[in-house]
Amino acid sequence: MELTVHGKQMDVGDSLRTHVATKLQDINQKYFNRAFDTVVTFSPEGHGFFRCHISLRVGKDIMVSATSTAPEAPAAFDETAYKIAKQLRRYKTRLRDHHERIENLPEAETTKARDYVLAESDNEEEEDIPVGDDALVVAETDMRIQKMSVSDAVMRLDLAGQTALLFRNPKTNAINMVYRRNDGNIGWVEPLDEKGAAQL
Repeated sequence: MELTVHGKQMDVGDSLRTHVATKLQDINQKYFNRAFDTVVTFSPEGHGFFRCHISLRVGKDIMVSATSTAPEAPAAFDETAYKIAKQLRRYKTRLRDHHERIENLPEAETTKARDYVLAESDNEEEEDIPVGDDALVVAETDMRIQKMSVSDAVMRLDLAGQTALLFRNPKTNAINMVYRRNDGNIGWVEPLDEKGAAQL
C-alpha cells in the first residue's frame, strides 16, 4: 500500500505518521490486503479543532473516503479510520465477490465523459447563474462512466462519500444517476421514454 500523509498549514510529526501508517496497514490487512494507495490529509479547523480526511483506493475506480474533526489530530484520524473500517466491513463481502467483474471491466463497458468544476459567483446580487460558455471553469478532468447495477452504484456512492454518481444501467443501457438526498436516503434517477417507461 502506498501511503501519503501530509498537513495543510500544519506540520505532521513522526509519531502521528507512524500511528497513521500502523492503523491503516492493520485495516488494509484485515479487509483486503490490496489497497493501492491512501492519502491522509490533516488541516487545522477553527477554534482549536483538527480535520482529517482519508481517501483510500481499494480497486479500479473504487474509492473509500471519510472525514472527521476533533480537538486533537490523532483523535480526528482515529475517528476517520473508524469510519473507513466501518464502510469496508459493510461492503467487504460484496467487494470480494464482485472483485473480478469490477476490476476487469472491458473498455466497451465504460463511457468517456468530462467532469467540470464551475466557479461560484462572488456577486451576491447577481441572479443569473452562468451557464454554457459563460461559466468559469476552474477544473476539468476526464472520467469514465461505468456500466454497473444500481446496487453497485449505491455501494460506490457510499464508499466514496459522494453526493451523486452517474452510471450506465446494464438493463437499459441508459445513463442513470444515484444521489444522496437531504433526508439521508438514496435517490435514483432513471430516464423514461416518451411513453413513460424506462428506456431500453
